[in-house]
Amino acid sequence: MIPITTVQFGEEEQELVMEVLRSGAVAQGPMVARLENRFAELFGIRHAIAVNNGTTALVASLQVLDLKPGDEVITTPFTFAATLNAILEAGATATFADIRADDFNIDPASLAERITDKTKVILPVHLYGQMADMDPIQALATDRGLRILEDAAQSHGADYKGRYAGSYGLGTFSLYATKNITTGEGGLITTDDDELADRLRVLRNQGMRSRYVYEMAGHNYRLTDLQAALGVPQLERYEQTVSTRRRNADRLIEGLADVPGIVVPRQLEGRGHVWHQFTIRVTPEARMNRDEFVEALAARGVGSGIYYPKLVFDYEAYRTHPRVITSDVPVAAQIVSEVVSLPVNTSLTDADLSEIITAVRAVAGA
Repeated sequence: MIPITTVQFGEEEQELVMEVLRSGAVAQGPMVARLENRFAELFGIRHAIAVNNGTTALVASLQVLDLKPGDEVITTPFTFAATLNAILEAGATATFADIRADDFNIDPASLAERITDKTKVILPVHLYGQMADMDPIQALATDRGLRILEDAAQSHGADYKGRYAGSYGLGTFSLYATKNITTGEGGLITTDDDELADRLRVLRNQGMRSRYVYEMAGHNYRLTDLQAALGVPQLERYEQTVSTRRRNADRLIEGLADVPGIVVPRQLEGRGHVWHQFTIRVTPEARMNRDEFVEALAARGVGSGIYYPKLVFDYEAYRTHPRVITSDVPVAAQIVSEVVSLPVNTSLTDADLSEIITAVRAVAGA
């Protein structure tokens, strides 16, 4: 089976992990600072604050924005549950705008229609490795006096008109095992705001600026040096990682562009896609539905993934939640029944890519 994702570490990661182990200091320390500084440097952002996972990054970011009961955060319904969970954990109310079919991201036109007097934060999710259409989103935020929090969990190094993900206010990134950069578990928060960065660093350390000097009610959101040691070498070779993913995506696009009933993803003009996922749509014009398509691919030895099978609020845990306000989102509702992600990871060989293309074409009847 050609896997949808792989996790690979090299000698550089092993050596840095051993360096931390030999030091005897494995909690948050100089290796975490090294990870933070290099991430901020690479992606043109003043501050990067490491935390223990991507969900924590979202929660902490919302917490330092001082939301009050009744304040609304507007986001996309086509996302992982962490986005919604973080809004609820921060005590806010979640509302939703529809998405665009060409990039799977929040639709600025729908967003403009859904903003109310209670809206305080716009939370776009840069899904699959491509950023949302940020110019109109930023214009809306400026015009309405709203904060922007980018969920860039899947979009390390993605850019929009030369500006990197995570640079529009607060940005959050996941370092989970399957992400383009991984520390197993982990996350990063980015901002150019010195005051917010300072508050985040105090918040993640039980509210302490120094030992037993508490400035706020905080949490233990810290990342360890052992985890950071896995991430540092990946930053140094990240340009090559993205280059490989882009080459693989180009090959898949070329091989699948004419398959009946299949819509291949595209890097839109002015955006730099980092291809965390290569997500096609199996439309009603295809010879079989999406779930049948996935089964047929697996029978031919090609792994795939469905990200995501339902709208984020379409689960029992959220349907009747008093702080989840659902709305009509017809594009997103259609997309969840069509999407399937194909392997695009850096371990793929030319033979693997040929096999994926052959299998998809055969299954789809091309």
